[in-house]
Amino acid sequence: MDDDIESILFVCREVSVFRVPPRASNAGYRAQDWGDLGAPLWKGRMRIVETSSACAIRLEDATTDLFSGEVFAQAPYDSTGASVEATLDSSRYFVLRVEDSGKKAYIGVGFTERTESFDFNVALQDYTKRQKALLNPQTPTDESSSSASPHLPTGPKKDYSLQPGQTFSINIPHGIKKTGGGIGGHKSVGSGGGGGGGGFPLLPPPPSANKKR
Repeated sequence: MDDDIESILFVCREVSVFRVPPRASNAGYRAQDWGDLGAPLWKGRMRIVETSSACAIRLEDATTDLFSGEVFAQAPYDSTGASVEATLDSSRYFVLRVEDSGKKAYIGVGFTERTESFDFNVALQDYTKRQKALLNPQTPTDESSSSASPHLPTGPKKDYSLQPGQTFSINIPHGIKKTGGGIGGHKSVGSGGGGGGGGFPLLPPPPSANKKR
């Protein structure tokens, strides 16, 4: 649509563009394989532009107007991130899959500062998160599910309480002083008062506790 409102997610005043040779392996791209990085194929402005229906990474002539710049190349971007790939040997260089009239090509892009490449990454990640949230809206049923950390495993809670007849062992270092009739060394504590399952019965409360009754 001609009246579709554009939102600028990121602007870098100058990026460098390089010709990318065919990838040697499936491992990924390396900027060092692009030849002399001090002699780029082109230099210009980069913008990430979002509309209501799409998002694109635009490389534009830096001497033209910011909102109607002459486009050198454009890489459509979606939540899969397939059109952008970071290089293996530097955080400042990326490979873009640009498109024009149905034709696709791969070019290398380099930032002068790492802060610029970091902001570029953040802008793409923020867009991806928003798109995934729109496609898969979360509707938590209670407060606990909405505040749960995504890094913690989910599932039914386990019951770690002792069952009748079960015992567990406690190792007490020999250097600890015995108090109140405690057992030094190794002892077992049962869940019942009769010492079922071969464990020692629970110790009675110390004499001081009986005097208070």
